[in-house]
Amino acid sequence: MNTLKAETRNMSIKAKALRKEGFVTGCIFGRELKESIPLKMEKGEVERLLKSEGKGGRVLLQLEGKTYDALIKEVDYNPLKGFVEEIDFQALVSSEKVHSSAEIHLINESKLVAGIPQQMLHEINYKALPASLVEKIELDVGDLKVGDTIRVKDLEIAKDQNIDLMTDLDSTVVTVTEPRVNADVTSETEEAAE
Repeated sequence: MNTLKAETRNMSIKAKALRKEGFVTGCIFGRELKESIPLKMEKGEVERLLKSEGKGGRVLLQLEGKTYDALIKEVDYNPLKGFVEEIDFQALVSSEKVHSSAEIHLINESKLVAGIPQQMLHEINYKALPASLVEKIELDVGDLKVGDTIRVKDLEIAKDQNIDLMTDLDSTVVTVTEPRVNADVTSETEEAAE
């Protein structure tokens, strides 16, 4: 599990000023905390963390001598500059189920003999104890054929007794469609062949 160092943020300093100094702002909250704790973290450390963890990922958050087993709840990016501005964490309690999401990644797309995979769902929402958290689902689409559809109920996560899915079991995750050929290109090719 990745570790991230954080400091308690002084709320008298604006977030914009902290970002100029190379920090990412955020907070940690949880049932066993009296109130949420505002945080500041080094931008480089956060970017390194986000290369391997995303929303729904677990991290050991070190905050002034204490270590929290935490879940990444929210990541806010600046859409114009493309960097992280804020990241929020939920401190986990081993005996309490938490809401989380698992990202769906398609693998072996290049092995598809025919058809194009259309991914309809990019994450699955669920509740689970910290020990059962899933942050990423790899879905092998290499053996699928045109017309094949995979729904949430077909995934391994749906069979896990320790996970309560919040996403509809009948939701389509991916479907394989025929590649579309532009009608104008086809008629021009036919004319050239004549």
